[in-house]
Amino acid sequence: MGTALVPAGQHQAFRRTWRRLVQTARLCCGVPDYDNYVRHMREKHPGREVMDYKTFFRERQEARFGGGKGFRCC
Repeated sequence: MGTALVPAGQHQAFRRTWRRLVQTARLCCGVPDYDNYVRHMREKHPGREVMDYKTFFRERQEARFGGGKGFRCC
């Protein structure tokens, strides 16, 4: 193994790929992607307030599991 640094283009490609893999894993487990939400809100809805992570996570859980409306099988 040499001591040469990884070229910047390869490093950026690796970081982008890693972020996508992490995002996919989180979505498979049901964990919402807060970073994408913030990016979307800033780009598409600049006048609206962005929820903090805790509020965002709670809202996504309630949307997914019904917010205490009982057990949901599908």
